[in-house]
Parts: sequence; C-alpha cells; structure tokens
Amino acid sequence: MTRTVVESKTKTAIIGFDQPFCVIGERINPTGRKILSEELERGDFSRVEADALAQVAAGANILDINSGAVFSNKMAEDPRYADNNFVEPPLMRELVEKVQAITDVPLCIDSSVPGALENGLAAAEGRPLLNSVTGEEERLEMVLPLVKKYNVPVVAISNDDTGISEDPDVRFAVAKKIVERAADFGIPAHDIVVDPLVMPIGAMATAGHQVFTLVRRLREELGVNTTCGASNISFGLPNRHGINNAFLPMAMGAGMTSAIMNPVALPVNAKRIEEKKAEVIAAGIMIPDGMDDETFVQMFGMGSTKARAGKEMEAIRAANFLFDRDPHGSAWIEFNKVAPKAGHEGRGRAGRTGGRRRRG
Repeated sequence: MTRTVVESKTKTAIIGFDQPFCVIGERINPTGRKILSEELERGDFSRVEADALAQVAAGANILDINSGAVFSNKMAEDPRYADNNFVEPPLMRELVEKVQAITDVPLCIDSSVPGALENGLAAAEGRPLLNSVTGEEERLEMVLPLVKKYNVPVVAISNDDTGISEDPDVRFAVAKKIVERAADFGIPAHDIVVDPLVMPIGAMATAGHQVFTLVRRLREELGVNTTCGASNISFGLPNRHGINNAFLPMAMGAGMTSAIMNPVALPVNAKRIEEKKAEVIAAGIMIPDGMDDETFVQMFGMGSTKARAGKEMEAIRAANFLFDRDPHGSAWIEFNKVAPKAGHEGRGRAGRTGGRRRRG
C-alpha cells in the first residue's frame, strides 16, 4: 500500500490507500483575503493563529501555509515589495514559526516562489509536505532538487508548459512525467501526491467523471496518492456545500486519499444575526427575553456563532466509516457527541452531576 508520510516534530499524518481521508486545511492563505494581507503587512498574525487552531479543532490533519500576500502600503513606499520573491521568503518563515508555536499538526509549505519554499522547509520541524511542482520544465528543475535535499513529499499538479488541458489523458501523461522525473532524482512514487486538477462542474459537465477516472488510473497505474482543491468542483454554483458533500465521498470511492480544503464552518456574523432577528420580529414571532445568539441561530438553522467543523467534514467522516477506515466507528461517534451547554459540563442524563444515580 502506498503511504505518504508527513510529520511535525511530534505528530505524523499518513496519506494512504488504506488510511482515513487526509484533510489539508487551506485557510492560512492571504490570496484573495484582503484583510488578512493587511494584517500580515502590519505584522499581525492573530488571524493566522486563530485559523490554525480552528482548522485543527475541525479535524484538519495537515495545515497548508501559503505566503502569497500583497503588501500594498509598503509597495507604495518601496518598489521591492511589488516582487513576491522579496515579500514571500521572510513571510513564509514567520508564518511557519507562528503556526508551529501553537500547534503540532504537520505542515504543507505552499508557494510559487523558490525562496519561500526553501525558507519554509528550513523553518519547518519534521517532514512537511511541499506544495507544489508542476510538469513545467523550469518548475521541475527548481522544485525537485528541494524535495530531494530536504527529503520531503511533494504535491504534483497535472499541468505543464502548455497550460491546463481539458483532456484527462493529457493530465495523466503530465502526472506520469512528473513521477518519472522525480525518480531520476531518487524521489520515490510514494512521496508524490498528484493533484489531477478538478474543473468546475458548472463549466464542464464531465468534470466529476473525469476526476474519478483519473484518480483510479493514478492509483492503479502509477501507484500514487492524490489530492485536489476540493471546492473547485462547485465554483460558481448555488449551495456549494451540497455539491462538495457529494463530491468528496465519491472521490474517496474512486481512490482519492486527501484534499486541500476548508474544514471549518465559519461563524454567523453579528450583522446577519441582527438581520434575521428583524425578519423574525417582522413576521410576528416573539423572541424570548434573554435568548442568547447561539441558541437563536441554532433554532433558526443558521449555523453557529462559533467556528466548528463544516458539513464537508461530516461527509468525509461518514465515508471513512463506510469504507472501513474508522475501526468500530469510534471517530464517527466522537465527532457526533453533543457538547454540553455551559454550566452542564460533567453532568449526566437529566443534568444530574455524576451521571446515573445508583439505586440504594
């Protein structure tokens, strides 16, 4: 069985055909997150730390760390900040150090900048996953020596100098090329995690079928583990969680062994709660005095005021159980335990302290 081992200083995450599905948390990424970029520019890592802890609590096995920030204010003062090769290497080191200081979950070092990759690898404790190499000649020559030097596994994305092909046979050929070139560097296939590239189903009706077919071929013919950007499948569609929840177990059934995704259901914000309360009152429904926001949002099916595991995590854990990768369903049972309300911790049924009373 192919197993890709990713390690921190004290923990091990295994991506493998016979292992529970591996969730790689994607939230520590300033790309497209203007507020996070602005905070990082000011040296504020509080949101990064919160995102790291929330993803781990939701069940992430590995944390992806991406350093692609845009420092707009500094750029206006110093043109060097317009160059990612200047911004990302020191930022990546800081991000890795900050996250390692608060959690021991293994890391995935994610950047298109060579210096950022090397800085991340140098700062990371254990054996991180590197994200990523492609079939482009320049990228192969730049990334594979780093993979060999640091003896780490790597995500291999199935595009090359011609771009991203819509033909799944071409994407398979690119993956095969990367695996063969890696072997030339002495890098074994079990350290290659192929991303076959998930296309949006809304733009390409065969996107799901393509991925499932590709994953089977990658497993059977190349013997490699696989990953993907899971949310790409639902891009541009309504009820994206519904699509994602169906896609992930189906991909697992085809042999996919990991995904880069957001494991967290983000909390309902205060503005949305106030809007909903106004709707409820306008409909003539009385809100009891003293009802807290958490009770309110749960009563009206809005989610939670706290970050928690998303529905995709529920689908993954159910699929782990169904595929016999959760012995005795213990992880499923633990996942579905109802947290006690504040003030009721340590109480048993009917709120009695100490659980069931003995009969005299």
